[in-house]
Amino acid sequence: MAGATTLPEHAVILLVEDRPDDVVLVKRALSMARVTNPLFVVNDGEEAFAYLDGVGQYADRLKFPLPHIMLLDLKMPRMDGFEVLRVVRNQPNFHAIRIIVLTSSEDIFDIQKAYELGASSFLVKPLDFEDYSSMMRTLSSFWLYVNRVPPVPASPPAILPATSTSAGSTGIA
Repeated sequence: MAGATTLPEHAVILLVEDRPDDVVLVKRALSMARVTNPLFVVNDGEEAFAYLDGVGQYADRLKFPLPHIMLLDLKMPRMDGFEVLRVVRNQPNFHAIRIIVLTSSEDIFDIQKAYELGASSFLVKPLDFEDYSSMMRTLSSFWLYVNRVPPVPASPPAILPATSTSAGSTGIA
C-alpha cells in the first residue's frame, strides 16, 4: 500500500465488534453481498488501537495492514466506540480511514455525538438479514467504489519530537 492508491477490492476493512453473533452476521452479509475485501476483526476499542498502532500480535503490517474502512460498534466493554472515534480522529496518521458506525442504537444523541467525533457514516444494524446484506452491498458500492479519499499509508509515520527554533526565527518553514 505505502501511499499508493489501493484498488477497491483490495481495500482493508476492520470490524470493531464485541458480540460474536454480530461478527458472524457482518461476515455473512458481506459474503452474500459479494464483498470479498480483506476483513479483520477486533473485539473492543483497546484491541482496535493495538491493531491500528501495529503492536503486539498486530506488529506485522504485511499480515495486518492499516484499514481503509473501519466498521465500528458503539457499545463495547473496556473502550466504547465514541472513545475510539475521539482518539482516532485526533491522530493525523489515521485521518484517511473512513469510520462507519455500525450499531443497534437509533438514539439521536448517539448519532449526533458520532458525527461530532468524526464518524464518516452512521448505520443502524438491520433486524432482517436481507436488509443487512443489502446494507453491506450499498456500503461497498459507495465507500469502496464511489467515495475518494487520500491513500492510507502502509504504516503510520513516526512522530518526531519537536525541535527548538533559533532566536529570532518564526518557526515557520
